[in-house]
Amino acid sequence: MTLNRSPAKAYFGTTKLILIKAALNYVGVGFLALLSVLPYRLVVLFGYGLGAVAARIPGKRNRVVKVNLRLCFPQLSNSEIDVIANNHWKLLGRSIAERGIIWLGNAQAVAKMVEVRAAVDLCDQKPRILVNMHFTGIEGSIVISALAKERGWPRTSGLFQRMKNSFFNERIIRWRNRFGGNAIDRQGNLLPLIREIRKGSLIIVAPDLDLGLRDSVFVPFFGIQTNTITAVSRLALIAQAEVCMMVTTLLPDRSHYCCVISKPIDGFPSNDPIADTARLNAIYEAEVRQHVAEYYWVHKRFKNRPAGQASPY
Repeated sequence: MTLNRSPAKAYFGTTKLILIKAALNYVGVGFLALLSVLPYRLVVLFGYGLGAVAARIPGKRNRVVKVNLRLCFPQLSNSEIDVIANNHWKLLGRSIAERGIIWLGNAQAVAKMVEVRAAVDLCDQKPRILVNMHFTGIEGSIVISALAKERGWPRTSGLFQRMKNSFFNERIIRWRNRFGGNAIDRQGNLLPLIREIRKGSLIIVAPDLDLGLRDSVFVPFFGIQTNTITAVSRLALIAQAEVCMMVTTLLPDRSHYCCVISKPIDGFPSNDPIADTARLNAIYEAEVRQHVAEYYWVHKRFKNRPAGQASPY
C-alpha cells in the first residue's frame, strides 16, 4: 500500500521545484551576459564545441535533423547525411552562443557580426515585407534595428512566437526591442503589423516553419507537400507591399555573417495566396541548397501532414 504525500510535503516539493527553475533561469541570463562580453572568437569556438557535443548525444532533435535531411536529400548516403548533420549542430551551437551578443550586446557588437547588403533603398519607407528565412545565423530583425539609427533606416517590426518559458519570453521581447524594434505577437491582432507596413517600417517575418494548420496550406518544399502559412501573400496584398527575401548566412571564411536583402519578388503578391506560398517555398528551397548545413533542420518542418499521411517523426 502506498501513502499519499502530506499537503505540507507536496507544498514544499512544489516550492522547491519553482525555486530551482527560477535559479536556472537566472543562471541562463548570467551565462548569456558573460557570452556578450567575451571576445567574439572565443564565443564562436565555445559554440562549435557546444554543437559538437550536442551532435553526439542521442535524442529526439538529433533524430529530427536526420529525418529532415533524408526526406529532402534522398539521394545522399547515411554517411553523407551524418556529415551534414554534424556540421549543422556545430553551426547551431555557434548560433546559440552568439545569442549572448545578439540579445544583450550593444549595437556596435551586433553590427560587427554582420554586414548588410541591400538591393533596395531601406530609407525610402515604401511598404515592404522582408522575408527572413530560418538559417542558424543571427536574428535579422535585431541586426537591422541595431543599425537603423546609424544608417537612417525606419524602425523594424516583426512577428514573434511566444515561448513556453514565460521568464525568457518576456525578456527576449525586451531584448529584441532594445534598439527601437517592435515585436508583435503572432497570435494576436495583426492590424498593428499592417499599420506598420503601410507607414513604411521595416517589416520582418519568418514564415518558413510549420506553425500549425490555421491560415496554412500544403505546398511543395523539396518535393514534399509541406504545411506553410499564407501570411506573407495575404499581408502584402492587404497592405499593397512589395516582398523581398532577407537571407543571413556565414561568409565563406566563417568570420562573420552577411545579410542579403534582395530586390522585390516580381509579380508578388498575386491574387492567389496558394500559388504565392508555393512560389516562396521554391525560393526557400533554392536558398537552402546553397547553404545546406546552415538551415534550421532541428525544426519538425513536416510534422503536420495531409489527411491520411503519418508524421515522419
